[in-house]
This record gives sequence, structure tokens and C-alpha cells, in this order.
Amino acid sequence: MKFELKKTDGRARRGTLTLAHGTIETPVFMPVGTYGAVKTMLPSELSDLGTQILLGNTYHLNLRPGLEVLEPMGGLHRFMGWDKPILTDSGGFQVFSLGKLKTLDDEGVVFRSHLNGDLVKLTPESCAKIQQGIGSDIAMVLDECVSLPNSRDKVARAMERSIAWAKRFLAVPRIEGQNIFGIVQGGVELDLRIQSLQATAELAVDGIAIGGLSVGEPHHQMVEVLEGISPHLPPDRPHYLMGVGTPRDLLEAVAQGVDMFDCVLPTRNARNAGLFTDDGLLNLRNLKYKNDPTPIDASSEIPELRNLSRAYLRHLFQIKEILACRLATIYNLQYYHGLMFRM
Repeated sequence: MKFELKKTDGRARRGTLTLAHGTIETPVFMPVGTYGAVKTMLPSELSDLGTQILLGNTYHLNLRPGLEVLEPMGGLHRFMGWDKPILTDSGGFQVFSLGKLKTLDDEGVVFRSHLNGDLVKLTPESCAKIQQGIGSDIAMVLDECVSLPNSRDKVARAMERSIAWAKRFLAVPRIEGQNIFGIVQGGVELDLRIQSLQATAELAVDGIAIGGLSVGEPHHQMVEVLEGISPHLPPDRPHYLMGVGTPRDLLEAVAQGVDMFDCVLPTRNARNAGLFTDDGLLNLRNLKYKNDPTPIDASSEIPELRNLSRAYLRHLFQIKEILACRLATIYNLQYYHGLMFRM
């Protein structure tokens, strides 16, 4: 991996990140392809919209289709027909979201599959092996994420366990072409965040991710954390803010030196008639759009977005036509990629 800074503006950065499956320009937004697909979208369409890198979900891909399918097929790239970079998360957030359905200790986490109830054990070592089988360009270490607000003691224990797990993850011999990012935890406790960042930066990681935000804390606290740790981020490695966010979040985080993002919002909101604009979120289910002749996006290079009206798209949502989800997803992904390009 090669990360090269092209320009800075305060703490904001523009750069290039060269990976096994191509070079991406940062700041960059990664659409979420949980099971190896961005809902309703063809890989070629994603590429045409400006998608440079996708995110795949280790937890879900390990359950379905599983390594017994992915490895013989040559990994996720060949399986889904995507020839650009892929980042896989560790599955730690998905395990966190299972709540009481898991048992967690220093060794790892045991949980029941949401598909069939089978017991599944995830350790730093198995997490590394799974991501190697997937063949992603960037693999994330296994970490412990806690909900916020939470006690300082619990946040501190999770932060310390995440560092210990990262060391075990990194002890697994790497495969050629796969890079590893460490994850900074610590909740909204700035001293714990800086402690976690310093410990993570000392490890043999290729990039620094900021995890455990947008998990229940007020928005202003997330911004305060980013402002507090930004001066301490290593300038020679890419910075990735996990699972965030809205267009406002992206603007604020880029200003604090973040280079990479992922979030389900543009695709999830699209399936619920929500379109992102510079003036905020537009909800096409509102009655005021019933007779609105305004194009979905008058400036788009995509004929359907330029020629079809908001009234028509609202009609498609009202009759539950799958084309509505496709058009809205195309629009939102185009908007997000365009926002990153403008920054």
C-alpha cells in the first residue's frame, strides 16, 4: 500500500491510496455492500457513478455464503465481479449490535447465528483468517465497540481489550496484497481516545480507523472527539471514520483530517424515499411532491435522473415499485461521491 498526500488545507487532506486492486483518491466514501452487493446496483453502475472502493461485512459474508464458497471462487472480488478495492470490517460492530445474544471475554466473542441459531466463535485470529479468505484489500482488526453513553470503566476496558486483540490479529501471518487498519476506541473520553490512538499507531498497521462513534452519543460529542484527536493522527497513514455519516458529518470530519468513510445512510434512506441534497434530506413520501414536476436531479449526467420528475419517483414509491429504490439509490450515491469530489 502507498498513501501519498497531495494537498492540505488546515487539517483537511487530499491524497491517493494505492492498493492491490487500484488507486483511489481521498477523501473517499465507500458504499456498503454487506453481502457483496450494494442493494439494487450492478458493479458496473457503481463504477460509473464514481465508486472507487466498496465495504464488505466480515460477519455476514462469513455466515453467507461462507469461506467454503468464497475461497474456491477466488475471493470476493471475482465472486461479485468487482475489480476495484474492497475494505472488510471486522464484524465487531455487528457482534456489538447483538446485545445480550453474545458472550464476550478476553479470548473473543461467542454468539448465536441470526440465521439458524448455531453457536459461532469469533477471535482476533479467526477474524484475520476470514478476511484473508475474503481477499479484501484492507482488513480491519477485531475490536470491542460499546454503546454510548456508558461508564468510563467499561469504555476503558473495551479500549484496552481492542488493543490486545489488535496485537493478536497482527500476529497472524499476512497474505500478499492485504493491508490492515487498526481501530481507535475510547468512547467520548478524550484521554482514552488519545491513549488508544498512540497505542494503535505504534502497531504495524497501515492505516488508522476511528471506531465507536455514532453509537448513541450526541452529535456535538462526536465532533469534539474528532477535534481532540485530529492533531495526534499520524500524517503518513490514511484516517478512516467508521460508520459515519450524514453529509454534515462528512464535511466536519474531512475538516479534521479524515480520509475515508462508510455508511448505510445513502442506500438505506434511498430505499425509504429519502434523497440527500445540499439543503438537507428530501422525503419524497410527503404529499407536496405528488404533483412536483421538478427533475430528480436537473444537473445529473444520468438521463433518467435528469428527465424524470420527483412526482414520478414519488409515484413509484407509493406503488412499491423496485425501480424507485434503484433510482433513489443511484441519485444518493451520485450525490455522496459528488460531495467528496467537491471537497
